[in-house]
Amino acid sequence: MPMRPGRCYSHITSQPYTRKEYIHGAPQPKISKFTAGSPAVQGNYEVRVQLISLERGQIRSNALESARLMASKYLSTTVGDSNYFLVVRTYPHQVIRENKMMAFAGADRLQDGMRLSFGTPVGVAAVVDIGDAIIDVFGRASDLDKIKEALRRAASKIPHRTRIVIREMRGQGPTQKASQGPSKAA
Repeated sequence: MPMRPGRCYSHITSQPYTRKEYIHGAPQPKISKFTAGSPAVQGNYEVRVQLISLERGQIRSNALESARLMASKYLSTTVGDSNYFLVVRTYPHQVIRENKMMAFAGADRLQDGMRLSFGTPVGVAAVVDIGDAIIDVFGRASDLDKIKEALRRAASKIPHRTRIVIREMRGQGPTQKASQGPSKAA
């Protein structure tokens, strides 16, 4: 059975469901790595740019993975692997459940509908609040436009409105400049 659209799970509708020791068959997150680039850049960066959430909700692990892949692929081709360091700040703890329903002729005789409809685990999601950092990118000041473009591309994979914020520029003191208005993922 194919995955349901992300809009089905992007809003928080119930209590947290994170105790994996009680959940049998809880799936692993689809995100393979939480970092990309060169970790040495994190110690001596010139600029730190973040992708900030403007809405409260859930982001599925496959959306986080596709956002990470999109940003890291763009940065590695334009900036080079040794000139940036990307970190995914959120971790998908929330287990998503689904009460699977059959949709074919005669299905009403085979399923129970809403009787015992707790659901089976189908994936995991990260719960984000307003102002939470989703992705951090450390890099050089000369690559600032390319870093912002990479985060803009990553924001298109996130199901919530986001904003790209320059958190810190070395040599000019700490700043918190908003570089763009809100962007909405498709």
